[in-house]
Amino acid sequence: MSLLPDATSPDPEERVDPVEERVVLMDAEAVRLALARMAREVVERAEGTEGLVLLGIRRRGVELAERLREFIQEGEGVRVPFGILDITLYRDDLQEIGLRPVVGESELPLEGVDGRTVVLVDDVLYTGRTVRAALNELMDWGRPARILLCVLVDREGRELPIQADIVGRSVGVLPRQRVEVLVPEEDGRLAVEVATRGGTA
Repeated sequence: MSLLPDATSPDPEERVDPVEERVVLMDAEAVRLALARMAREVVERAEGTEGLVLLGIRRRGVELAERLREFIQEGEGVRVPFGILDITLYRDDLQEIGLRPVVGESELPLEGVDGRTVVLVDDVLYTGRTVRAALNELMDWGRPARILLCVLVDREGRELPIQADIVGRSVGVLPRQRVEVLVPEEDGRLAVEVATRGGTA
């Protein structure tokens, strides 16, 4: 997770906390199996691959969207359009992160989003604020026929009325616990972990 509570996972250096206890919720194989199932559900919910677009929310949503794209290609023989959303400038707490926020590049597929079924992909759905920002940015790009939300982990703690359409795993955790999705491109391995501040004592 980034600076928004339900955005992509934090930088590796932000995770170094000797008093945290970490538990593996999903290992690499469990994540791959979940993504393979989610890819099938994406195709089913979209009623095929025609007009389908995958948009990964930076950062780890991008890597997950790329994996979903690969699974869809394996199953359907079609390489669906893919794009990236960086929601930094659409955040509702932008004024709190300093005068020079780090803004990544959003990338719109060549096919655009007008009239298409767009699947937003993120790692963890928590408060719903990251998804709200992503929706606002997406609407500035065009008018999709339909938008689906696909997340690897859905945890409790919603602050906005936003729900995922496709979920890898739902988990209930304590307020002091953090759900982190790890991907090889950012973290060197594929897994989902729950970190508890101050351990379990």
